[in-house]
Amino acid sequence: MSTPEYYIADYCTIRHHKVYRNGSCTYTAPSSMPLKEFTKGVYSTLEIQYPKFYKMDTLSKLGFLATEILVEKQQLPVETALVIANSAASLDTDRKHQASIVDPTNFYPSPATFVYTLPNIMLGEISIRHQLKSENAFWISEQFDAQWITSYAQLLLQSHKAEKIICGWVDLDTDKYDVFLALISKQGKHPFTAATLNKLYVEH
Repeated sequence: MSTPEYYIADYCTIRHHKVYRNGSCTYTAPSSMPLKEFTKGVYSTLEIQYPKFYKMDTLSKLGFLATEILVEKQQLPVETALVIANSAASLDTDRKHQASIVDPTNFYPSPATFVYTLPNIMLGEISIRHQLKSENAFWISEQFDAQWITSYAQLLLQSHKAEKIICGWVDLDTDKYDVFLALISKQGKHPFTAATLNKLYVEH
């Protein structure tokens, strides 16, 4: 199933301490670098001022960074939907929240950690940053499911509930991460099909 009038305009992959935009590597860091430092390094290359970035959990930082790289400072229409999935939900932050509960030196769990114990908070961070007011959905699946993501995104486009869509995969479990986002629009080089989306996902 395809939607001929829609295309994959741009795509971003963050994997193995490397950042790719439309297949070209734009940033790389030593594999030994801690993930926290890696995300800071990527952020510094974007030349933006968004102090809230430093307060986000790691999952939200990865989604935020991929989106910034994907859109390259272009103004997204408010009717840009978000359709993103992963396999671990907010497990990385959940563990940190649980640790703060059982830590005898804490009087109470950290509210700053608790607020990120839902994976869809990442969508909220992206929406706030880009002032998006359209549909958003976060799905949990064992692995990247291009068919499901494409089908859902096509439904939003065909029903005119979204003008553009950012869709893909933002997964994190401890220091293991896998990020792939694509911007779906009426203009682009690649046809918006599940086969094409999957091909771009496995590219690096």
